[in-house]
Amino acid sequence: QVQLVDSGGGLVQAGGSLRLSCAASGRTVSNYVIGWFRQAPGKEREFVSAIRWDGGTTSYADSVKGRFTIFRHNAENTVYLQMNSLKPEDTAVYYCAAESSWTRLRVGVPRYWGQGTQVTVSS
Repeated sequence: QVQLVDSGGGLVQAGGSLRLSCAASGRTVSNYVIGWFRQAPGKEREFVSAIRWDGGTTSYADSVKGRFTIFRHNAENTVYLQMNSLKPEDTAVYYCAAESSWTRLRVGVPRYWGQGTQVTVSS
C-alpha cells in the first residue's frame, strides 16, 4: 500500500503561481512513479505530469510544458508540482497518483490516488 496526501491548491489570479505537494508513505516509494492528474468540471480526468522516483525521468502534458515543473524531495518523500504562469483553463481538482508501472500511470490507471486539491485560477 502507498498512501498519498496532496495539498497546496488555492485561488490565484491568472499569471500567478502555486506549488502542489504530494507526500507519499507506505511501501518503498523509490520503486514508484508519481504523477499528477487534473479534472475540471464536466471534463474527463487528464494527465498533467509524472516523475520516476528512482531516476528522475519526467513527463509533461503539452498544455503545461514550459509552465509546470515536477520534482521530488527524497528525504521528505514528497513530490512537488510547481505551477507558473497559471491560466483560467488550469482550473481543476488536481490529484497525485502512484504506480509501479510508468505505462500504467501515463495512461491514467494508477493504483494509488491522493484525495485531490482544488486549484482555481481567476481571469
